Amino acid sequence: MRWVVAVAATGLLCGQVSERAQQVHARALVFDAHVHVINRQLYHGGDIGDRVNDGQFDLVRAKEGGVGAMFFSVFVTEEYYPQRMETRQTLRLIDLALAQLEKNRDKIELALNADDIERIRRTGRIAAVLDLEGGFDLDGDLGVLRALYRLGLRSAQLPAHNWANNFADSCCSATPQKYHGLNQRGREVVREMNRLGMVINVSHASDETIAQTIELSTDPIVATHHGLRSFNDIPRNMPDDLLRKLAAKGGIIGFQIGNEFHNRRAFEWAAKHTGKAFWDTSEVARQAAPMTIEDVDRRVAPQFPMVGLADMPEAIKLTPYEWLEVVERATQLVGEDHVALGTDFDGGPTPPRGIRDIRDLPLLTQAMLDRGWPETRIRKFLGENLLRVFRQITERKR
Repeated sequence: MRWVVAVAATGLLCGQVSERAQQVHARALVFDAHVHVINRQLYHGGDIGDRVNDGQFDLVRAKEGGVGAMFFSVFVTEEYYPQRMETRQTLRLIDLALAQLEKNRDKIELALNADDIERIRRTGRIAAVLDLEGGFDLDGDLGVLRALYRLGLRSAQLPAHNWANNFADSCCSATPQKYHGLNQRGREVVREMNRLGMVINVSHASDETIAQTIELSTDPIVATHHGLRSFNDIPRNMPDDLLRKLAAKGGIIGFQIGNEFHNRRAFEWAAKHTGKAFWDTSEVARQAAPMTIEDVDRRVAPQFPMVGLADMPEAIKLTPYEWLEVVERATQLVGEDHVALGTDFDGGPTPPRGIRDIRDLPLLTQAMLDRGWPETRIRKFLGENLLRVFRQITERKR
């Protein structure tokens, strides 16, 4: 087998990737279900179209990684919730996201449905599905939800990240669960997202919230960036029985790229190193002093870009091959039509050994080939499954 160390013609990769893997990767639609994009620009300025020397994402490196589409995720962090600034922050992020998309329209375009993704892909540009992580409104105001839909939002997280909202329990809130899943307003939010044709993202939701949402929703449910509890027994990951329920209703689980999700040794090392689990928001919950949104910005800004733990020992990290064992376990449980890629780049993952950032996604394709995956299965995981479900959710006329 001939190995390619650099492919100048396509700019696809850096590292050991075979010519065959390069070709398979180029033929696939690489549709990442979760990439943090705009927060660093909000806090630090800059342009998503410019290569930067830190972080895990920019459009230049995404192109080098062969990305054809992604959930363009904007993140409302917990610090905005005690002051009830979450809706204002959502609007600020979406405003900047739309401005950056327009500025870089030669490289990327907003996609509202699957046909848009395919059209944009044919032009050689990246298709961006606007996705919200965190709370759009802690009370679940349906008018706010509809207004965001009209702005182009097509995917939203049901819980308020690692925080308690007033309609859907999170897996990892610092306060006790309120509703044991969804309350009446939570059920109304699910029905309205179904009616509008919005992806319901249950990553960060409690087990009961996920189970009830699966049962209630008339559309498939997506967990955009997740892991399996059978590999690392933490509430942020999904138990096998819940994964089976998700798949039985046509849903998709996207696998986060970080070691902390799938690698117990790495999770324990990180918790010891930082003094807390990665979802712990108890410090935010203790903040009682009133703050302006500018005060909150200054407090939040140093977190971005979120790139995991650079000093995690290499010996602790999973290799790409070991990371794929998690995906293979899910495939054994529910089949190859219900798994997807949801890296969470710039959202905090410590990637597997040898993967620096989004430009190194072809290394996963190489690992899949080396583990004996047929190309049809690779293509499903890299993007076809997510595209199919996104089409099913968004294509109906309302």
